[in-house]
Amino acid sequence: MFEFIKNLLGIGPSVDVKALIQAGAKVIDVRTPSEYKQGHVKGSINLPLQTLASNVSKLKKEDVIITCCASGMRSGAAKRLLKSHGFQQVHNGGTWMSLV
Repeated sequence: MFEFIKNLLGIGPSVDVKALIQAGAKVIDVRTPSEYKQGHVKGSINLPLQTLASNVSKLKKEDVIITCCASGMRSGAAKRLLKSHGFQQVHNGGTWMSLV
């Protein structure tokens, strides 16, 4: 039931994000640098949410992107921001720990 609610609210993944990562999707961790240093998905890119809008040029719009954070809330906001900038293949991966 909890997973259903998370998916309904857009907090958790609605696709198989682990399969997308294995296929080469970019993982964007939107936590703060200090949070990121405490642990992160191997190969992920740390672009804190508060700086993401000014760093969208570092990402390719044709890439598949998985956003993650500590709880799934900031990654949801990051997904919406990237979509508003024309990124089509963006997925909220939820918590970074769910992706390892």
